[in-house]
Amino acid sequence: MPTSRDAPERSPVGLIMTGGGARAAYQAGVLSGVLQVLDPETRHSFRNPFDIICGTSAGAINAAALACRAHQPHQAIRHLCELWQALRTHDIYYADAPHLLSTGLQWLGMFGLGWLRPQWSRYAPRSLLDNAPLARMLGHTLSFTRLQTNLRRGHLQALAITATAYTTGEHLTFYQARCPILPWTRSLRRAVACTIGVDHLLASSAIPFVFPARAILMGDHTLWCGDGSMRQLAPISPAIHLGARRVFVIGTNYQDETHPGARDLSPPYPNLAQIAGHTLSNIFLDGVSLDMERMGRINELLARIPANGLKSESLQPIHTLMIAPSRSLDEIALEHLGELPRAVRTLFRVLGVSPRKAEAGGGALVSYLLFETGYTKDLIALGRADSLSRADEIIAFFKEWSA
Repeated sequence: MPTSRDAPERSPVGLIMTGGGARAAYQAGVLSGVLQVLDPETRHSFRNPFDIICGTSAGAINAAALACRAHQPHQAIRHLCELWQALRTHDIYYADAPHLLSTGLQWLGMFGLGWLRPQWSRYAPRSLLDNAPLARMLGHTLSFTRLQTNLRRGHLQALAITATAYTTGEHLTFYQARCPILPWTRSLRRAVACTIGVDHLLASSAIPFVFPARAILMGDHTLWCGDGSMRQLAPISPAIHLGARRVFVIGTNYQDETHPGARDLSPPYPNLAQIAGHTLSNIFLDGVSLDMERMGRINELLARIPANGLKSESLQPIHTLMIAPSRSLDEIALEHLGELPRAVRTLFRVLGVSPRKAEAGGGALVSYLLFETGYTKDLIALGRADSLSRADEIIAFFKEWSA
């Protein structure tokens, strides 16, 4: 097997990992299955199959973890799975009663008394939950010095992290590449070449209202940035701009999450858990499916053009493959609801979450914020099984790479 320095030229492969909070554990399982299909013998000389890695929200954290260990893909994915399997909620955000009670009282005070003293708004809480534990864990776990080394040695061509600027309303793609790549600008979208760090990951994964926005310094001014899934009109676009000609997408949305067949003719008024879960699903899950549909239509159109007509580099078909959950992650989350810390369970119960009311949509909200071992292990196992069940498609997708 050739190493990264002497491998033959091939079409660059891009990896897209979408957002989804705790759902991103599924992505680790998919990656584990992909490597098992491509390299069942677990060779130490096995080359990283993804030249360009792009991540959004929690997918950005997975992307950075993979990129920082791109020189050892098997170890990288094994480490990623072990990290997700060992997670507890308190590793991501403060889940104890004092912290949650303090934040709740601050919100209550702002809504109840803030109109009396508008100047009190400066003391208002910035989010429902405090993800300071996540910031510490990322700082201890990821080596961005190693990322730069991997880029320089050719184990990786580029890493891209997406976020949304509350300050300007733009969708930003922060990227770090091996070779100079001119930043691109589209309507409401802008690319920024930079040295990626923990702040970019925290900004990309700052679920609106749930986690606080992050300040990112850009030149001589600061932008407050939040979750990259907001206004993500073209999730596949960064990989293509960075040179990918094949794009492998890992989604976190069950293909039939809407359950159209089970409709209540007289449903009760939706509770906060249902509204919040539906809102998060729209933020995280709709963009990539639409982008895949657009890509398929463009490829069909290009297939009708004679080969000698595709002379422009911008008219090259993009081969895509997407793997998404074969089972509802909402249902899996409700099965593990009891594993959450008591204070968090109480908060969810107040919002309307109950394992006996799956139809109320409580599972959707829980599925994003349930960072507990039992749940993440089930998602990893599901992701690995979904990959192995599509082994033939994976081999066909990487046929040029493995030749």
